[in-house]
Amino acid sequence: MTEGVSGPILVRMDGTTWRKCSACKSEIGLSSRYYVCSVSTCNAVRTNYVFCSVPCFERHLPGARHRDAGAIEKTSPGAASAEPGGAAGDAGGAKRVIAASVARPGAPAVPREILVVASKVKDYIRARAGMNTSDGIMASLSDRIRELCDEAIDSARQEGRKTVLDRDVKKK
Repeated sequence: MTEGVSGPILVRMDGTTWRKCSACKSEIGLSSRYYVCSVSTCNAVRTNYVFCSVPCFERHLPGARHRDAGAIEKTSPGAASAEPGGAAGDAGGAKRVIAASVARPGAPAVPREILVVASKVKDYIRARAGMNTSDGIMASLSDRIRELCDEAIDSARQEGRKTVLDRDVKKK
């Protein structure tokens, strides 16, 4: 067993095995398709879970207690990069989220409630301009926040992330 960039690498003498599946312990061959969890703690150096199939990935979910996770398809390194001193890892495999869905069946509808704290907005406007604030502005502000959130979600999704970051909110 050798240590590589993405964790321990199991290289058999015949040069056909890369690592073992974290769920079923079957061997994952060199230059083979495998799956990783989209949650960063499962991809950390200490855990570094890999799965030979989507069903094996799904076996991992109940114990991991993720809110929303997907399987990302990758390709194990080839024989040349699995050797000691070689670069181990993705070997150029394309990232693809397997278990991603925009609207889950049976999921509750998106709530249309007020997203801002009315007292904070009123205090800000009074401190900034000395003006009073109508309660009707809260619904308009909430609609604008939803638009910004939807744009940020689209930006994160285009980059293949399941986490919306501050850089996803477009500055005007």
